[in-house]
Amino acid sequence: MASYLVRRVLQAIATLFIAVTIAFILGRASGKPAALILTEGATTAQIDELNGKLGFNDPLGVQYLNYLTGLLRGDFGVSYRNPGQSAIGIIAERLPATITLAITAFLIGLVLAVIAATLIHITGSHTLRALFVWTGSLRQSVPDFFFGVVLVLVFSVALSWLPSLGYSGTPSLVLPVATIATAQFVLYVRLLDAALGEQTTADYVRTAYARGKGHRSVVLSEMLPNAFLPVLTVAGLNLAGLLGGTIIVEQVFAWPGIGTALIGAVSQRDFAVVQAGLLVVSLIFVVVNVAVDILYSLIDPRVKLS
Repeated sequence: MASYLVRRVLQAIATLFIAVTIAFILGRASGKPAALILTEGATTAQIDELNGKLGFNDPLGVQYLNYLTGLLRGDFGVSYRNPGQSAIGIIAERLPATITLAITAFLIGLVLAVIAATLIHITGSHTLRALFVWTGSLRQSVPDFFFGVVLVLVFSVALSWLPSLGYSGTPSLVLPVATIATAQFVLYVRLLDAALGEQTTADYVRTAYARGKGHRSVVLSEMLPNAFLPVLTVAGLNLAGLLGGTIIVEQVFAWPGIGTALIGAVSQRDFAVVQAGLLVVSLIFVVVNVAVDILYSLIDPRVKLS
C-alpha cells in the first residue's frame, strides 16, 4: 500500500504539472489581457504598460518560470478583473456551491439507480425494466441544458413552485440537482442492470441457490456487491467530473460554482483564475481516482494495491 501511494503521489505531481503547463500555454496563446481590462478609450501605451506590469511583455519562458516559482511558493496570482483578490481565493469561494450540487446530485442518482436495478432483478419484471430503459433513453436524448430550461419553464415560470436562478438554500437545489441526478440515474441503472444480468449465471449464484437461500437474499447479499464493482470506476470518474464543475448546469441555473467562475474568467482572459481553477479541478480528479482505487481494493479482496 505504501509503495502504491508513493507512486500515485508522483503520478499526481506529474499530472498537475502537465495540467498547469497546458493552462499556461493555452492562456498565452489567446493574447494579452490588458486591452480587455482597460476601458475602450485606453491608449496603446497604457495597454502596453499594463501588460508589462502583469508580466506579459516578458519572454514566454520567463513568464512560465515565474508562474511555476509562484506555485511552489503557494502564490497562484491575483485576479486581473478583481485587483487585490487572489485567484485561488475566487475558486475557493465558489468550491462549496459546486461540491453541494455535485455530491447531492451524484448520491441521489446513484441511490435511485441501485434501488431501481435491484427491484428489476428481485421482481424479474420485464415491464419494470422496459419502463426504466425507455424513460432513461428519453432522458438521455435530451441535453442537460435543454432539460434544465424545461424544468425552469415548468416549475419556476408556469407553476412558481421553485426558484430558477442562484443559490439561496435548499429549494434552489431542486432543479439543478434533478437535471444532473436524472442523467446520472440513467447511466448507473443501465450499468447495474447489465452487471446483475451477468452475475445471474455465475457459479457462486447457483451455489447460493443450492444452499437454500431465497432469491431476494441472493440478489441483495451475493449479486449486488459483485455487480457494483464495475460501476464503481465509472461512478468515481463521474463524481470527479461533477466536482470539477458542472459547467453547463451551472450556466443554466446561474449557479455560483467553479464552472461559472471558469467560464467568466475565460471570457475575460483572467488567466490567473483560469489557471487556479484548472489546478483545483486536476487535483480533484487525482484525489477522487486514488480514493476509488483504494475503495475498490477494500470492497474486492482480490484486488491488491502494490
